[in-house]
Amino acid sequence: MGVCRGLLALLVLWNCCNAWAGEQASLPRQIRIASEEWDQYSEADGQGLSWDILREVFEPQGVKVERSSVPYTRSVGLVQRGEVDAQAGAYHNESPGVLYPRWNYDNDHIYALGLAGGPELSLANLASYRLVWVRGYKYQDYLPNIGIYNEIRRRVGILPMLLYHRADFYIDGQTEVDYVLGQAEDPSRFKRSHLVELPLYLGFADTARGRALLSLYDQRMEQLVKSGGLRPIFQRWKQPYPFDEKR
Repeated sequence: MGVCRGLLALLVLWNCCNAWAGEQASLPRQIRIASEEWDQYSEADGQGLSWDILREVFEPQGVKVERSSVPYTRSVGLVQRGEVDAQAGAYHNESPGVLYPRWNYDNDHIYALGLAGGPELSLANLASYRLVWVRGYKYQDYLPNIGIYNEIRRRVGILPMLLYHRADFYIDGQTEVDYVLGQAEDPSRFKRSHLVELPLYLGFADTARGRALLSLYDQRMEQLVKSGGLRPIFQRWKQPYPFDEKR
């Protein structure tokens, strides 16, 4: 009886190992990720917090991160057509034909930039002001009480829009708001206000490759969050760690 139980245990272990080996063999050897180029986050040369996180997720499992830097709206189109495996910096369920995982890999720190001495902006009073943001970011779908808003192609010219009262507030992620503010001759004429934290996801292609990579991504993110394995990356880039409540 003991011998039989031992043989049965060995058979179960052998089947599990074979299943794991088959799963590993079916994984692509690389993941092609398209991302907008964000300063110190997803730079074209591979530097930045986002690329460091994603390399830690995939490369220890033998999946090399291959990156391409494109405008955000183009990254959406590429993943919808299956020309890349994933797009970075997505909000959950924002685009049709794209698969979204359970785990986010960071939070987008959303700020508003306005004139110093102007009104205080909050989620409660957004409808009272004229807002502007970059086309493709769809803040109207993620922020409450949106009234009048305008979408622009580029971040060039935002400061004059505020100075000449063609808009009341510019809304974007913290990095982008700081970049725009850094172009001001006199930054003291402006102020920024924190609005909300929006989780950031990889959006995966609805293909066999995309589904396999999404499954691996969620497994790895769960492991890394539970172990704290991503915390040193956030510390190195001096950014807030977004997962303390999920451990």
